[in-house]
Amino acid sequence: MATRKNPTDDPLAPLTLAVGQEDLLLDRAVREVVAAARAVDADTDVRDLASEQLQPGTLAELTSPSLFAERKVLVVRNAQDVGADAAKELKAYLASPYEEITVVLLHAGGVKGKGLLDAARKAGAREVACPKMTKPADRLSFVRGEFRTLGRSATPEACQTLVDAIGSDLRELASAAAQLCADVEGTIDEAVVGRYYTGRAEASSFTVADRAVEGRAAEALEALRWSLSTGVAPVLITSALAQAVRAIGKLASAPRGARPGDLARDLGMPPWKIDRVRQQMGGWSADGVADALRAVALADAGVKGGGDDPEYALEKAVVAVARAARPQRR
Repeated sequence: MATRKNPTDDPLAPLTLAVGQEDLLLDRAVREVVAAARAVDADTDVRDLASEQLQPGTLAELTSPSLFAERKVLVVRNAQDVGADAAKELKAYLASPYEEITVVLLHAGGVKGKGLLDAARKAGAREVACPKMTKPADRLSFVRGEFRTLGRSATPEACQTLVDAIGSDLRELASAAAQLCADVEGTIDEAVVGRYYTGRAEASSFTVADRAVEGRAAEALEALRWSLSTGVAPVLITSALAQAVRAIGKLASAPRGARPGDLARDLGMPPWKIDRVRQQMGGWSADGVADALRAVALADAGVKGGGDDPEYALEKAVVAVARAARPQRR
């Protein structure tokens, strides 16, 4: 989980510096600050900027005193990429910040943009570490922390099974942990995780996803209907579809000729999954991956309350993924 490097842990400190490349942890660092600001002032003005949006003069405009003295949160993403002139203005501001403005800098760390990083630390920034979790042990610790944060007990075997089934994507691990906590009472054990994520092939959300990414639309739809009829949560199916498509995208962009063991380490997948994805990715293209992810995102919104018919939303997504896998059949 994200760790803080200084004893002063006030989200409303004038400056929060989130350092690392793990998107989920960076987003959580931002949300924590915004939530704290809006708890004090519900009308807090939040400005979330990409590095290229912070041009010379932009900072002065955004931090100019308000007629109504409103609280502001200014988020700068990829701060290591901020241009030299804008970075100079930002450094000057950090030396004398305004009381009602909280600045959140998201910085990848490393050499690029180190001058701004050093200036933020010198200014006494509240620092949150958001490193990429490349080691299985780190991801296992993350899952355990998620269950603790959610106030639930999960056995070590359950946590390991969840990591083995899902892989390295922290968003998907966090989503899976939250879903299990919402659906299961009592201690979450290995059997529960297996039932949701690796059990009963006929009713598994992963079976739906496997058939879809293989371009076998009819079989995917059949597996989908069976899964829904046996009580598999729709959100688990969209999660499985997203994982399957992302796995294809990751493997497609990996170096050719790399060994499964090396790929498993670099991509955060079990070796057996590398072999399976290789067999599934024959008809896929970069455009197909993008189209499929958009379709799955729409379905996910539909099953979470954005649509009137979750089953229809899932069917559309399954067909879209299968078509993306076999573009010549469109």
